[in-house]
Amino acid sequence: MIRPATLLRLGLVGTRTDTVRIVLTAAAALLATVTFLAAATVIAVPTVPDGRSNRSPQYGPALIAEAELRTGVTIALFLLAIPVLALAGQCARLGAPARDQRLATIRLAGGTPGQVRALAATETGLAGVLGSLAGLAVYLAGRRLLHRPDEHGLLPLPTDVLPPVWSLILIVAGIPLLATAVAAALLRTVVVSPLGVQRRRRAGRPGWWPGLLILGGLVVTFLFRPLVDWADGREAPLWGVAVVAFTGALAIAVGVATGTGWISYVSGRILRRVARRPATLLAARRLSADPWHGARTFAGLLVCVLFGAGTAGFSAYMAAEFGSWDRVRRILAEQSGQPYSPSDNSFYFNAVTLVNIAVLVGLAIAAAGLAVAVVEGIVERRRANAALVATGVPRGVLARSVLVQTLTPLLPATLVALTAGTMMARALGTEVSSGSRTATFCDPVGACRTPEDWTEYGRTIEHPGITVPVPVPLDDLALLGAGAVLAALATVGVGLLFLRGATDLTELRQT
Repeated sequence: MIRPATLLRLGLVGTRTDTVRIVLTAAAALLATVTFLAAATVIAVPTVPDGRSNRSPQYGPALIAEAELRTGVTIALFLLAIPVLALAGQCARLGAPARDQRLATIRLAGGTPGQVRALAATETGLAGVLGSLAGLAVYLAGRRLLHRPDEHGLLPLPTDVLPPVWSLILIVAGIPLLATAVAAALLRTVVVSPLGVQRRRRAGRPGWWPGLLILGGLVVTFLFRPLVDWADGREAPLWGVAVVAFTGALAIAVGVATGTGWISYVSGRILRRVARRPATLLAARRLSADPWHGARTFAGLLVCVLFGAGTAGFSAYMAAEFGSWDRVRRILAEQSGQPYSPSDNSFYFNAVTLVNIAVLVGLAIAAAGLAVAVVEGIVERRRANAALVATGVPRGVLARSVLVQTLTPLLPATLVALTAGTMMARALGTEVSSGSRTATFCDPVGACRTPEDWTEYGRTIEHPGITVPVPVPLDDLALLGAGAVLAALATVGVGLLFLRGATDLTELRQT
């Protein structure tokens, strides 16, 4: 049995690739920890009754001061944590061949299969611990640095609130435990021997259960608005609504990521029937032989596309709602002869911009993982590719086959992710209404100087409100989808740089 000190030491040593994998996994754990701690802080904000609503008057922004808006912030933070967790899983795959070689060396030195699996799981768990502790430090430091009341004593963020101790322990300890459990589960499909590492491939045709996950998640998501109305009417805690929304979004994300296996299998069968060129036939055969390769490769990228589409739809919803309010206020100002000033909603859209930045960062990390996966695929098949080159197959055919194998499942999977993300946002509603609005003015203007004057000359006009449809943000969706495809093309181009070395004829002499 390996002593704990030895296990920790072996889990922290390795090549530069191992170091990069640990750093990236720790960075993803840091982001996840900060996101969950921020959500726990928002949940812990106290409220005081204020008429028919609950408020927290010590905060300036309405997103924090209003209890109803604060629920949306909590749900957004929980949803933002899903692509971060997916990126953590993607980072754990970086440099897998080098790690496999190191594990095989340990087996050759006398390590048992259980000890090797414990070592690999410990490596991921240690990265999670480092990231969680760093995330806690960033959170605590941020509370001090951002605690800046304005001239009226109002806080821009809930830096005066600390979540319960049990929630801090649960978040900081739960993320490393989750990372370790996932790593241990993934290692069940790996056979580590002294001569190398073999991965058990999934056999059989991929099922259609990911589609059920997507549909089930959408059904749960569409229950969001009725649940919010129900909770508001009964003054019930809204954290349960956040959990329901998180569960629905997680089911959709898992369905989109794993559904790529079925898409790859169907695409491979179709290509085998219609393809005539060698590159397409080769790509079709590889897609049919290992359809789960796409699900493993594109998971992080597709989850980022999913939530990017959801963010675009939510931004369109807010723009329609604020636009309807401003139209009614403009009409009332014209009828009353009062000056009209549009409301400043930049704070809300700035929050959406921050989410978009997080999505872009996620896309960049996912693209890096995709590049590593493409390189690993080329290196893994180096002997087969070298044999093809030895029989006269041009390297250009192999390069085009890699491109076709990557894009064929990615294009429809991206469309599915864009559609599912848009449907998640449409759960808020396909149209918005400003509701009835009133305006009080003085006729004639300037005659009302005392309360008695307002009683005599004051006039009140009412507008029934405007209902406008929420548009589908086609431009943003097209830009997001095109960005994902271009990122995939760039990563394939990087991977193809290793094709010449991996197809050298000397590879046929390797054992």
